Amino acid sequence: MSLIIFLLIGLLAGFLAGKIMKGRGFGLIGNLLVGVVGAVIGGYLVTLLGFSASGLIAEIIVATLGAVVLLAAISFIKKA
Repeated sequence: MSLIIFLLIGLLAGFLAGKIMKGRGFGLIGNLLVGVVGAVIGGYLVTLLGFSASGLIAEIIVATLGAVVLLAAISFIKKA
């Protein structure tokens, strides 16, 4: 069950990051991939800063933050 919740959070985070960074989503699979990878990145960054995310809303925020960082990095690499 926790895997399903993790994937749903990743899907929502990818959707939100797509709206924040590009103004549109990336489709179901794209949003899921961006969100799941973003959740891992966001979790790492938050832990690195000495914080922890507990609760569903905090996990969505951290995953979205990580997904935005991922999309910003991809955009930066594409422009270079």
